[in-house]
Amino acid sequence: MLRIHFFCSDMAGRVSLDLTHVIYDASSHTSFLLALLSLSPILLMPAYAVLAIQTRELTIINMWAGQLLSECLNLILKHMFKEDRPVVRVYSNHFMGGTGGVLEVVMSTDLSSRELTRFYRRLHLLYHTSHQVIWGLGIGVFLGTVHYVVTELLPYQWPLSPFGRARTSLLTNPIVDWMQIRDGWAIWPDGGREVEWKHWKDKYNERQSTRRRID
Repeated sequence: MLRIHFFCSDMAGRVSLDLTHVIYDASSHTSFLLALLSLSPILLMPAYAVLAIQTRELTIINMWAGQLLSECLNLILKHMFKEDRPVVRVYSNHFMGGTGGVLEVVMSTDLSSRELTRFYRRLHLLYHTSHQVIWGLGIGVFLGTVHYVVTELLPYQWPLSPFGRARTSLLTNPIVDWMQIRDGWAIWPDGGREVEWKHWKDKYNERQSTRRRID
């Protein structure tokens, strides 16, 4: 009894970590697939981290920073705009202490099919109303465009502008050099992929030739 009492008192101040709480139609394969896709944002940050560490590309790191900025902005807007979910009885206990749903905002440096699928998924699963999705898409398009223009387009088109100088200063920073961060797309149209492959191919052929001579 003492052990049970200790366990219950220890759990009294704990809450559930709900990464996703999606209700879907069990008879629909489409709903099941869309419910599984609701887990994709959880994998997005690790994917950016792996790409950033592996490639050391400034553009990839910039996309990652834009996604982090998006999450911070989304958190702020969640506390500013509080609206009911399409299915209040199901979702209201999981957001804003029972005050209902929120306006979802997505900011990214590109509007890919993943984002369009995400918005359709939220409508199909009754996770947001149509006007919430439209507002979120509109804000996301606007902020994503601003982020891309300021951090990518202007530095490339006008390298002597304040934005271009800021990017140059960042790339010539000793700490950035120590981290071996590069801007491959500033030199090669494909970011240096073909150059890296040719370098690998030459080394591979050289090693194969050495092995044949030894044999």
